[in-house]
Amino acid sequence: MQIALKKYTLQLAHTFTISRESRDEQDTLIVCLSLNGQTGYGEATSNPYYKITIEGMMAEIEAVRNQIEGYTFDTPENFYEHLESLNLHKFTLCALDLAANDLYGKLKGKPLYELWGTSAEKYPITNYTIGIDTIEKMVAKLQEKPWPLYKIKLGTPDDVAIVRELRKHTDSIFRIDANTAWTAEETIKNAPLLKELGVEFLEQPLKADDWEGMALVKEKSVLPVIADESCIVESDVEQCGGYFHGINIKLTKCGGLTPARRMIKKGRELGLQLMVGCMTESTVGISAIAQLLPQLDYVDMDGAMLLKGDIAKGVEILENGKVIFPKLPGSGIELL
Repeated sequence: MQIALKKYTLQLAHTFTISRESRDEQDTLIVCLSLNGQTGYGEATSNPYYKITIEGMMAEIEAVRNQIEGYTFDTPENFYEHLESLNLHKFTLCALDLAANDLYGKLKGKPLYELWGTSAEKYPITNYTIGIDTIEKMVAKLQEKPWPLYKIKLGTPDDVAIVRELRKHTDSIFRIDANTAWTAEETIKNAPLLKELGVEFLEQPLKADDWEGMALVKEKSVLPVIADESCIVESDVEQCGGYFHGINIKLTKCGGLTPARRMIKKGRELGLQLMVGCMTESTVGISAIAQLLPQLDYVDMDGAMLLKGDIAKGVEILENGKVIFPKLPGSGIELL
């Protein structure tokens, strides 16, 4: 098996702001794994919140290149066990695992969702994300991209007023993501007002380790609450089960498709609502997420839709939210 590493800087269509940062571009690492004339592609982005750089991930992979290329590839699950023994960071694991899964599907000649025994006939549609900005610019983004379902990033002194103004311009469903910016009291106070404004659920309103606050929110909030920053890896699912109504799984944070599938299984056992989210990836990462769609209740896979230009072909998302799965097997990815 051969490895190739490619670094890209993705340009965003608009400045993207959440409660803790703003950015106009996103660095990303594409891992290419080749075997028997087929190539699988995986992706992981840099992330200042988790102190992840592209150079750091590339250095990790280069340090164990021989152990990876010398591995006799059979299944992504066995390959993942091998990768874990090399003590790689979760983001690095993700890029390699996504590539391995894409490669495996291409070698088998089937899309991953089919290999996993699921059907792509029914699936949730993705939301489209509106980052924090002036109200005028947030309204303009709504009007520029008519969509049936929006995720609104909040974490300002005027959050309810923002949603109230946005509601004047669309009948679409809203989801709210405060990215840990609220207190328990704010969340409980805001929830009924936001519910009246057509909000479906709240994502990670409190700091990731505020379990006491989340216990209060789960008891008193009139809106369901979905974990994000509180649910990073597989071991977090069990704890989140007592404090949230659902979990948002990020492939980069948990280490890829292989652990994400186990998190989905555990979440179902606990009766949690299941969501998979993105990290402003290109179509490489988004196409991997799409393979999980039949197993999910919600999905946030609009990363490639937020870019000025893409670096790959794969899953295509139409204006009504419908997903066109590529004919190519695996995750269906081709680099441009």
